[in-house]
Amino acid sequence: MTFGGGHGFAAAPSGYVEEGDVKVPIEVEDEKNDVVEPDEVEAAEVAEKDDEPAAEPEAEDEGVADEADDEDAEERARVEAAIRAGEEAAERELAADAGKLREERDDLAKKLADVEDQIEAAKTEAAEAKDRMLRLQADWENYRRRTAAERLAEKDLAAEKLVTNLLPVIDDLERAIEHAGATEDDAQLKQFVDGVSAVHAKMLGVLAKEGVDPIDPAGEAFDPLAHQAVGRVEDAEAFDETVAQVYQKGYRMGDKVIRTAMVTVTYGGPKRPSEPEQE
Repeated sequence: MTFGGGHGFAAAPSGYVEEGDVKVPIEVEDEKNDVVEPDEVEAAEVAEKDDEPAAEPEAEDEGVADEADDEDAEERARVEAAIRAGEEAAERELAADAGKLREERDDLAKKLADVEDQIEAAKTEAAEAKDRMLRLQADWENYRRRTAAERLAEKDLAAEKLVTNLLPVIDDLERAIEHAGATEDDAQLKQFVDGVSAVHAKMLGVLAKEGVDPIDPAGEAFDPLAHQAVGRVEDAEAFDETVAQVYQKGYRMGDKVIRTAMVTVTYGGPKRPSEPEQE
């Protein structure tokens, strides 16, 4: 409100007027023209201030809380990011370790397969070597037996050849003894015959030690494997095919007949009964 009079005073809302640099209290009339004291004006201003709504501290608290929540959210985000980064790093490390383990496993499997192949090859080689050794041993045994048999055969052949060469001498001695035995009157001749008979007996003894036995089949059945028939004699009293006379003795060396006996065989007699089979 302004007052007349042209003094230039301006009404202040607080009950003062400014005159120059000095605030002068004024009396204010209300609508009922009541005079208001300056103290009452101040009281009214204070009351107006009291009536004004007080600043809500909750807003500040909410702001602080929001900032704290933002910080917590950021902290949680950082923690989660760090966890994810750690998990990813761990996964990458595990993947790398798994790859290395797979490589090592494959390498070990390959080495194991190579070792197994080597073992199988060694077993095969050992089996082949054993088979060769057994064959060589069998060949050696066969060679040893064959050579031993050949040596024995050569020995027997040499002895057989020697005996065969001596048989005509023995035949001559036997014929000389048989011829000289017909003249028993001469004592000196008889002594000579006895000496020749002794030599003949010694020769037969030496041959007997070498397995040589004479074949003198007089009166026995004819054996075409050991006897050589040089004639036939009719004899009704003897069995058919019986050796009647031995012209020349045969000889057997071991199981081998080295010379057949020269004989005559009877015919015209009864059949010889079959001999019982030996068990």
